[in-house]
Amino acid sequence: MKIVVVASLAYSLVNFRGRLLTDMVANGHEVLACAPEEDAEIAARLAAIGVAYRMMPMARTGLDPFEDLKTVRWLRRCFVEERPDLVLAYTQKPIIYAGLACRLAKGPLFYAMVSGLGHAFGEEARPWLRRLVAALYRPALARASAVFVFNADDRGEMLKHRMIRPEARVVQVPGTGVDLSHYAAAPVPADGPRFLMIARLLKSKGLFDYVEAARRIRRDRPDVRFALLGPLDPNPAGIDAAQVAAWQAEGVIDYLGETRDVRPHLAAASVFVLPSWYREGLPRTILEAMATGRAVITTDMPGCREPIDTGVNGFLVEPRDVDGLTAALWRFVDDPGLAVAMGARALETARTRFSVERVNGILLSTMALGTPQAPAEPRRQDVPIAEAVQ
Repeated sequence: MKIVVVASLAYSLVNFRGRLLTDMVANGHEVLACAPEEDAEIAARLAAIGVAYRMMPMARTGLDPFEDLKTVRWLRRCFVEERPDLVLAYTQKPIIYAGLACRLAKGPLFYAMVSGLGHAFGEEARPWLRRLVAALYRPALARASAVFVFNADDRGEMLKHRMIRPEARVVQVPGTGVDLSHYAAAPVPADGPRFLMIARLLKSKGLFDYVEAARRIRRDRPDVRFALLGPLDPNPAGIDAAQVAAWQAEGVIDYLGETRDVRPHLAAASVFVLPSWYREGLPRTILEAMATGRAVITTDMPGCREPIDTGVNGFLVEPRDVDGLTAALWRFVDDPGLAVAMGARALETARTRFSVERVNGILLSTMALGTPQAPAEPRRQDVPIAEAVQ
């Protein structure tokens, strides 16, 4: 079978979907991946697993109908030329444009992976934007063979806004899944509490809450470290470099910039924090932290709450509740052993509920593409649970 996978970010093809693409090829399928960047490194890594790559024109942010029409036309031409049997698209713009292009091309089966509804369906979204995005989703998903969602809330939200029909086939999967041979367990550092937040620098990710909670704790415990890792975002709701520099100058956080490999930063942290009030799907960063053996503090929001058994492998706090967030952070400061105990439970949750093999098994069977394949070799030495929590 010939498959086209459409993404909004080239790097996500190897970082988030690498094992899925590998499984597709291993099951005998021909795979072409499309994303809006000319990235030689990613193209080479995809070629190494037998996946072809084509750059497509697409503006990742903004709503320009002329640019969006170019993307739909390009995808339609691609589908006509390549004649795929199946198209899989994930994230908002690829789903909308690929869904429309599939209908225009009148051929391939279409599957959509909704990894989160995003800021258009968040608390502060403008009603006109929500209506517009819902109206675009409606025709794009009308003939989808299945829609994959990452949490139990998104199906209801999509029905509420008539983005899908009541009879639509909606399949819930436990996020992107985490590759436990890559994100392996690491011992919790013994030299004091170290908190880490990984996110795009958006207000809705709870950055101001994280910084204020860090400020409060460091007044009494200046030895406690708060790190922030993630890229600046051109979104109007993004936080600019000047604000980040001011936080650093104040000494409240350590800004680590951005990276393509979060593993060393997770290994150096004691606890992972994501106080997001963004409309998440199921944050990949939470799963990566849990696979590393890290307890998690996050918000009681769709997606974020899915993997957390509060008081067992982490804590849930209310969104935009700085007092609640600060109290949860203090729990780990006052009892350093809590990070070790909860980290062990978090690791077990990652292994039993969120492995990439389990996720890919659902995806591949739903699309009738075979079964997951075992990884050729571990990419990092795994650590048994007993050692990981020492």
